[in-house]
Amino acid sequence: MTTRAGFVALIGEPNAGKSTLLNRMVGAKVSIVTHKVQTTRARIRGVAIEGETQIVFVDTPGLFRPRRRLDRAMVAAAWGGAADADVIVLLIEAHRGITDGVTRILDGLAEVAQGRKVALAINKIDRVKAESLLALSRDMNDRFDFAETFLISAERGHGVDDLRRWLGGELPESPWLYPEDQIADLPMRMIAAEMTREKLTLRLHQELPYQMTVETENWQERKDGSARIDQVIYVTRDGHKGIVLGKRGETIKAVSQAARAELETFLDRKVHLFLQVKVRPNWLDEAERYSEMGLDFRDGA
Repeated sequence: MTTRAGFVALIGEPNAGKSTLLNRMVGAKVSIVTHKVQTTRARIRGVAIEGETQIVFVDTPGLFRPRRRLDRAMVAAAWGGAADADVIVLLIEAHRGITDGVTRILDGLAEVAQGRKVALAINKIDRVKAESLLALSRDMNDRFDFAETFLISAERGHGVDDLRRWLGGELPESPWLYPEDQIADLPMRMIAAEMTREKLTLRLHQELPYQMTVETENWQERKDGSARIDQVIYVTRDGHKGIVLGKRGETIKAVSQAARAELETFLDRKVHLFLQVKVRPNWLDEAERYSEMGLDFRDGA
């Protein structure tokens, strides 16, 4: 029996739905999903099985015009993920159409694709009329030679199976790259940190968009089968520490409960989660913090 395996890069603007699509394809929550732009920092790989094919998804940070070191490192990671992939999927939002950001991505794709197949996935199709979708599809295909175009709703699952089937047939013949039951190649420590960061992002909304990161400092397996997880939330200012803690510690308590509940579901066992908040004014300029996020510090220079 012939098996196939390979890497698929999902690229697009922030909030195009890449993380939602990845989670839908894999069938589990491996990528942080919030309503905030630019929440995916590291190249999170999710693993899906389609027939005899193992599809390894690279969920890249959203492509946007970078302003700071962290932004530049994220954009470099996104293009790096595309350059390393066997197949690239460009995700755009049906209701936003061809934005300036999409135009810039198309320009970059011309350089990165170089013989790789690139599919177009128009997401959030339930937000526009059919004739608008067809016009958008024609316009995009006039601008770039896409191998296939898919009309999908990552949130509702429409069209996702068709895209996964097509990807399954396009990847090269190869032994599988990961064990059959593995759904992500990120260390569990990083997935746990991402889950806590998601809860913080959801809870704090506009208050702390970038000035915060979460690291899993310690992971202890206990004899009763449970896990003790110690995490540090780094912020850049004392004022931010107060926001994360909340009045009488209410915010950090709510975040800890929500993150622990999700971790217990994900790991299918009891979790003891302990969160600390530390002020590190220059964490955005520390190489070690970038390594923890799976980014290359030098790419931000």
